[in-house]
Amino acid sequence: MFSLFFLAGLSFFICLFLTPLVRNSLNRAGVLDRPDGGRKFHERPIPRLGGVPIMASMALSLAIFSQVPFPGADLFRNQWPLLLRLLPAAGLVFLVGVTDDLFSLRPWQKLAAEAVAASWLYWMGIRIHHLFGSTIADPHWISYPLTLLWLVGCANAFNLIDGMDGLASGVGFFATCTMLIGALLQGWGQVLGILTAPLAGALLGFLRFNFNPASMFLGDSGSLIIGFLLGAYGILWSQKAVTLLSVTAPLMALAFPILEAAISVARRFLRGDPIFRADRGHIHHRLMDLGFTPRHTVLLLYGISGVFAVISLLTAIPQFRYSATVIILFCAVSWMGVQHLGYAEFSEARKIILSGTVRQLIASQTKLRSYRHALERARSIPECWLVTVEAMSELGFDHMELVLPGGQRFDAWLHDGSENPSRADCWTIKIPFQAPLADGWLELSRHVDRGEGYLMLHDVVETVREVFPRKVMEQQQLSTPAA
Repeated sequence: MFSLFFLAGLSFFICLFLTPLVRNSLNRAGVLDRPDGGRKFHERPIPRLGGVPIMASMALSLAIFSQVPFPGADLFRNQWPLLLRLLPAAGLVFLVGVTDDLFSLRPWQKLAAEAVAASWLYWMGIRIHHLFGSTIADPHWISYPLTLLWLVGCANAFNLIDGMDGLASGVGFFATCTMLIGALLQGWGQVLGILTAPLAGALLGFLRFNFNPASMFLGDSGSLIIGFLLGAYGILWSQKAVTLLSVTAPLMALAFPILEAAISVARRFLRGDPIFRADRGHIHHRLMDLGFTPRHTVLLLYGISGVFAVISLLTAIPQFRYSATVIILFCAVSWMGVQHLGYAEFSEARKIILSGTVRQLIASQTKLRSYRHALERARSIPECWLVTVEAMSELGFDHMELVLPGGQRFDAWLHDGSENPSRADCWTIKIPFQAPLADGWLELSRHVDRGEGYLMLHDVVETVREVFPRKVMEQQQLSTPAA
């Protein structure tokens, strides 16, 4: 135990000394993160590259620790094979983060490098062996993608939450301490402790300069490597888990960044935005929109991370009998918390699902497909008109008018006389045909109170413009006598 405190303290003081040196050097070199008045709301340019003093502190503290006459140092020297397995992958992720901080890489370039690093760990034996408490039978088809998803996801989850002073470094400190304590509680903590203690010390030392108001930012060099290392430590923790529920402990230790990543991906998917496009919809942004100051927002998220840490440690204790209840409560409270943030994307998605709109869309698509097939089989222009009248009536339109080049005109109300609304109470869409029927068009009208007809308008327009003119041209050619 004393060895771990010595290692963490050594890393803390080294980072406390190195961070201002690196910060001042970056200030002189002009390597700064400049405010943009949007997502970056800090008041002045601030150096990023925070991963440099953190990684340097970890490396120096481990090097010094390996030479001191402590019992833990002997264990550390015996763990060189594990460290050598971790080092190439961690080094690659760190170098990618540094490169991005300096030159701004594209998202796919960072993802490719992270996938290579995760693949290295997998083939070195640091992989997910268990799923829901059962050993994975075919590791190459299940274990590999799970390991890849976990490690790359953890790295980018911390990158996503690195949007406020001290947030990612503080949450990382809580998660690191959680893994360290959990390993000690389960009686095999020396190995994982030697890996987590220097990271915890370095993060605490860096937090002195990263907390609001920050004088240095983590940057991708810091956030990516913190997330990647914690993901790897989580796998090592889960490999030693003795119960089904304790396997979930690493997941809950990293619950906040993982939840943030899941929400961000879901939001952008529902909005139709690129997954990697930055926005101001993160949890910390929503809390600020609710009236919290940046400092209060970070402190609140620290508190939430602390609660997640306690839950994680409880589930990691084999003797604790209420782990399942705690996990259920944890999920319920997390769900209510997300709802309280007021994301419009989730509210609208829930409204669409509960209102039956999805079912209506499926029914509309089915009717449009049947209409297309019926139109393809029509043998005359009047038959095309009747098929279209029947289809548009089923889709909820009230009136239809067709004008073809040459003056041929069709007009019809699509319901019984008693149900026909006034044209003044309808919205109307006019669908012009393409050449050579450019003078023709189809006009559809629908009562303003008749449901969500606009949701399938694009497909209606596309089907009519694609199939109807072609069928009309075919019938006109057939009816034209040969010379």
